Amino acid sequence: MIGRLASVALGWLIVSGAVAGGTNHLSEAEIQGRQLAQQILGQKPTDDLTNKGTLEIRDGGGNRFQVPVMCKTIVTAATWRSLYEANLTNRTVILLVIHAVDQPNAYFYDTNYTGQVPILGDIPRLGRLFQSHQISGVTLMSPFTGSDFWIADLGLEFFHWPEQTILKHEMRRGRSCRVLESTNPDPSPNGYSRVVSWIDNETLGIVHAEAYDFKKKLLKEFDPKSFKKVNGQWELQEMEIRNVQIGSRTRLEFDVKKE
Repeated sequence: MIGRLASVALGWLIVSGAVAGGTNHLSEAEIQGRQLAQQILGQKPTDDLTNKGTLEIRDGGGNRFQVPVMCKTIVTAATWRSLYEANLTNRTVILLVIHAVDQPNAYFYDTNYTGQVPILGDIPRLGRLFQSHQISGVTLMSPFTGSDFWIADLGLEFFHWPEQTILKHEMRRGRSCRVLESTNPDPSPNGYSRVVSWIDNETLGIVHAEAYDFKKKLLKEFDPKSFKKVNGQWELQEMEIRNVQIGSRTRLEFDVKKE
């Protein structure tokens, strides 16, 4: 059930990549952690998928606003692409994440798309996106359309970090989980130093996650909230991410039709 979370939720899509480095010097917990991260990253989607929904944002000052979003997964033989379109009043914010086996993610971000057709149908604009809008490094630790989701969250960058360690095994929300600590080898002052994820043993889905800031203080918490059964599959209906330091919250609700 929770495994579908990674294929439909904004920022927590299934991705692929290599966990670098050898294992000769690692502890058993570190070896198992890397193996688990590789398992999660190795779950390539089998079909294209489109989800529409709404970002409900409450900022640190208590102001509330909504942003319509569309999340698309496009699968090819060699790669798959995660496309996010957030429709603001006079423009559309576009984020494209390209995943390939044994390769780092590639990110392309345009905050001022004003075309009259969806980005996938606008071939010239898509070409310019590839040419001039690639981002990396600390830029990935930026909010997506003012929400609590950072661009790095949308590519699950923390599972690509080389340091992955199993901390313990425990129950969370009625599920048997492995608790995986992902440590950033070079954290920036505005980024994450580590992310701790409760991974469902059966589905490899994220049951709960906590992100810590540069000073190793708790910064964000993530939880899936509700599911609906569609065509025999459990689909995520609602998820929430909270910034505990400034009191902001972003809730993503998908338009899921129940069987």
